[in-house]
Amino acid sequence: MSKYHYFILYKPYGVLSQFTREHPGHRVLGDLYDFPRDVYAVGRLDKDSEGLLLLTNDKTLNQRLLAPQQGHQRTYWAQVEGDIDENALQQLRQGVDIRIKKKDYHTRPAKARRLSAAPDLPERDPPIRYRKNVPESWLELQLTEGKNRQVRRMCAAVGFPVLRLVRVAIGQLTLGGLKTGEVKALPRKLVFQQLGLVL
Repeated sequence: MSKYHYFILYKPYGVLSQFTREHPGHRVLGDLYDFPRDVYAVGRLDKDSEGLLLLTNDKTLNQRLLAPQQGHQRTYWAQVEGDIDENALQQLRQGVDIRIKKKDYHTRPAKARRLSAAPDLPERDPPIRYRKNVPESWLELQLTEGKNRQVRRMCAAVGFPVLRLVRVAIGQLTLGGLKTGEVKALPRKLVFQQLGLVL
């Protein structure tokens, strides 16, 4: 029997990507599922973001997946304020200047496309504040890096603030029909295969 555990989780809005509460009112990963004690999240999603989170106790996977030179693709769907245009998408594709830890940073080239319709996602709780006079649009962004709040910073840099952000894939590993807050255990071989890693 493998000593390693691998889980995927649809992290809900408002939940921290950790097991430790920084404040008594915080919701954390342990509120969603009774994970083994040595499991932790590989990478993070900020409290305001939703979607795919990978949890494991396999430290080698953590190192291989998060190493910048690996350039693993992460796919996000972002609902933005405004009617996003081709000019903004082209800027995102080429990389934009953002601030990370009070320093200027130029993001790596990304894949960016506008979605023709809102994707089929579970309702967010609480819902996005609807404003009748302000148009909204959805885009898909694929990045090969994961700086703090990067997608939000990138979209703001091209003039389209993010209203809702959902990570839908890491490599070929996807949410696969999970509902908000649901957890699924996966076999090691499948996880490595879908992440494009050699066992």
